[in-house]
Amino acid sequence: MTLNEIQQKLKVPKAQYNSFAKYNFRNAEDIVEAVKPLLGDTGALIMSDEVVLVGDRYYVKAVAVLLDDGKEIARTIGYARETLEKKGFDESQITGSASSYARKYALNGMFAIDDTKDADSHEPVIQTEAKTAAKPIPPKAIADKIQAQKKRIQELCDAKTLVPLVDGEDYKQYVLDNTTLELVPANYPAVIERLEAMK
Repeated sequence: MTLNEIQQKLKVPKAQYNSFAKYNFRNAEDIVEAVKPLLGDTGALIMSDEVVLVGDRYYVKAVAVLLDDGKEIARTIGYARETLEKKGFDESQITGSASSYARKYALNGMFAIDDTKDADSHEPVIQTEAKTAAKPIPPKAIADKIQAQKKRIQELCDAKTLVPLVDGEDYKQYVLDNTTLELVPANYPAVIERLEAMK
């Protein structure tokens, strides 16, 4: 079955209920269960995720891959940001909550499901925090932020050195010499802070 056929036939009712906010919603598990009967004998849906560091915050990057007869026919990615903390949650639960969001958004993208009015299924405190803290960040927004940070670092380096820096290696060495930090995206915020603080 093609992706188009699955999208047309797929029905995922909002079978879950949030008693605090009093609304129905669907979660990633609901979508997966509804898709399975449509995959046929040769189709498969594979989900995976990983934690990635962007700037000084962690995101869960979920990947949904649709296979037919062992060949990939579609791939989508969803992102969700981990909260810094959630009352009553340990670290694994915080990551698990973000993973659920990220997977749901990846599945929404693949199967053309509009969940703009849905939220996740947690209890009152978690529900409120999830709405503000676990919103998915589009990959382009993340890339744009990293690019802007890189540009700012280059501007600061150029302003503080008398010798023009001509390539990436020059910037890397200058940053390492003056901030003791490697010039990698995870360090960009700290590098900017240290360069700005230099006399």
